[in-house]
Amino acid sequence: MTTSTKTVRGLGSARRGTEHHIRQRVSAIALVVLVPWFLYSVAFAMTGGYEGATQWVQAPVNAILFLLLVSAALYHMRLGLETVIEDYISRAGTKQALLIGNTFFVAVLFAAIVLSVLKLWIGGAA
Repeated sequence: MTTSTKTVRGLGSARRGTEHHIRQRVSAIALVVLVPWFLYSVAFAMTGGYEGATQWVQAPVNAILFLLLVSAALYHMRLGLETVIEDYISRAGTKQALLIGNTFFVAVLFAAIVLSVLKLWIGGAA
């Protein structure tokens, strides 16, 4: 139930909480599957040192699953930080700047990781 004052001020529901919640839960489910695979496979890859780790990334299945893991983790992180920023930052300008910074930080981090994996996967260890 909303009062007329709340309706006029626009302080009602943003009508996107359910969508955000579902996206965060789906990314969490992906992480529940991918993180144990990653921990298990990296434990064996690290026994070979640097060469073992690069060979691990060069395997197509490992490279693809690792990129899926990174995608899900960064997306989940972005959604979580978005919630924290929206809930605890009250100044509109600061909030917008932090939300934009959050998105750009995740995009840059994702691009760096994808380029690193592709360099090892396609270009070899050179």
